[in-house]
Amino acid sequence: MLLNPVISKLAGKRVVLASASPRRQDILTNVGLRFEVVPSWFKETLDKSVFSAPYEYAVETAKQKALEVARRMHMKHLKTPDIVIGADTIVTLEDAILEKPVDKQDAYNMLSRLSGKEHSVFTGVAIVHCKSQEDNQLETDVFDFYEETKVKFADLSEDLLWEYVHSGEPMDKAGGYGIQSLGGMLVERVHGDFLNVVGFPLNHFCKKLAEIYYPPSKQTINRIKHDSIPYVETFENLSDIEQDCCVKSEALNAKTGIQEKCNYAFKNKSSNVTVPDTAALQNGIPERSSDHLQLPANIIQLLDGFKASKTLFAACKLKVFDKLKDKRALKAEDIADEINASLCGTEKLLDACVALGLLEKTHQVYSNTEAANTFLACDSEFSIHEYIIHSNDHMWPLFTHLEFAVKEGTCQKQRVFEKSTHGLIHDTHLCNQDRRKNFMAANHGMMKITAKDVATAFDLSKYASACDLGGCTGALAHDLIQIYPNMKVNVFDLPGVIENVCHFQPEHFDSSRISFTSGNFLEDNLPEADLYILSRVVHDLTDEKLNCLLQKISDACHLDRSALLLGEIVLDEEKREPRALLQSLSMSEGKQRSGSEYRRLLQSYGFTSVLVRKTGNLLDAVLAFKS
Repeated sequence: MLLNPVISKLAGKRVVLASASPRRQDILTNVGLRFEVVPSWFKETLDKSVFSAPYEYAVETAKQKALEVARRMHMKHLKTPDIVIGADTIVTLEDAILEKPVDKQDAYNMLSRLSGKEHSVFTGVAIVHCKSQEDNQLETDVFDFYEETKVKFADLSEDLLWEYVHSGEPMDKAGGYGIQSLGGMLVERVHGDFLNVVGFPLNHFCKKLAEIYYPPSKQTINRIKHDSIPYVETFENLSDIEQDCCVKSEALNAKTGIQEKCNYAFKNKSSNVTVPDTAALQNGIPERSSDHLQLPANIIQLLDGFKASKTLFAACKLKVFDKLKDKRALKAEDIADEINASLCGTEKLLDACVALGLLEKTHQVYSNTEAANTFLACDSEFSIHEYIIHSNDHMWPLFTHLEFAVKEGTCQKQRVFEKSTHGLIHDTHLCNQDRRKNFMAANHGMMKITAKDVATAFDLSKYASACDLGGCTGALAHDLIQIYPNMKVNVFDLPGVIENVCHFQPEHFDSSRISFTSGNFLEDNLPEADLYILSRVVHDLTDEKLNCLLQKISDACHLDRSALLLGEIVLDEEKREPRALLQSLSMSEGKQRSGSEYRRLLQSYGFTSVLVRKTGNLLDAVLAFKS
């Protein structure tokens, strides 16, 4: 089997990969396949008990993913794909299917079960050929297969497992590990296709393509002719292990060559828009050439990325998710009335939210996804609504002036807000009561999401007292006293902040263990504590202010008894992960740092031991103490 001729059979076709998995996209990109990424919305909730073997579950899930994308593109997007490739990878131990871990403890338990044992990794793949009939019905031909790889874990210590769990890598992966990254250190041996464990069995896939095109083998094909295409009630689950690809059925005749219309094809990461070359025409139909100029899909995604962000911001600003909370379902006209907006504009906004996986749509009725109910409705326990509004009202305007910020190397608050504040912008967030409360609400929502991970990144049970410097509403303090029953926390912040913290306290909380103290940590004496905490503070301070603050904390810390805990975005050592780097473009007075930079910084103030933990959440954790 020659790889190039097999892949070249897909040239000129609309090939669709229904997956957000970067691993699958890399595998197919590296062999020269051009494809468009359309993640499937199929709910991965098939009853596992009805399948006699685990691989049957993986194959059926892959098939349903692919068919859902084919139907949606045909009916909703009015772009019938040629080929959709659906894939689903599962990890099994003694015939039990291991899902993605729900939290760190679940990840640890899952990896403990795998320690020292051999398990199986199955990937089911479905290749769906699509064809639109004259009456606009969709006809599909389905080819499917599965691949099994045996993986043996080494005997793993508890410390090693927790170190891996705290890296954050297990949280979005079936079986709780990624063999292509840090998870490779857990593996003793692999028997079978390594890429199958990564997420896609490339060798078997190419063999299947060879069976189809040289010439089509007479195998059982599932033909599904749809008299009408019902809407599939699905929820977008961007699994690291799903994938789709589409090809036209009428291209299966190997004797007459490729006989299809020229389509633009997009390929993830190296995805390309191809300019037809008349020299490559066959029977008047242009065929792709390897030297054609190609537009990478990551650039295409970046071109439209700001539109997706603004769609989320606008939906939150208009409180769309609040109108649909508590499992409420409404038509577009009802939502338009409730948010006092045009029907045309509302319907377009709602459909965009459906496409982004924020809403669900069934028979022209819209409802929240579970994620929208949990995080986007105003009054949910873990709502980040106010943080999104803060991003829309304050961060978005700053980034619209990014070119000026780059040229001047300064924050653009003055340029952006001078008209609305008449130059009184000593601190945009805290310059008046309303802005202060809005900023506190934004910070409160963000900290509620990430506080538990910061609090549990290290064992803090030895510290009886803590002082959260700049702790705002006390969101982190509340998690700390729940996790560590013997700890008391003092939240130390500016008077204007402390006078408003009452609006953010839970109905019943232990005031004997949480106290709020007014002060300025740069100017006033620090309260005594065993553990000092700085969350989202260090990156925002000038070197002069940071030197003053760290020296005060260092002087207050006792040898072998006190420590400093930081909650910050920690850059990777190569400075390639985008989140912290994008944050730095706001041009605050401080800087983002990597783990090694935090170690050097804190060691210069006498903290001889510095530990860094990547939490996989919005903030990472750094613990420093003198020993």
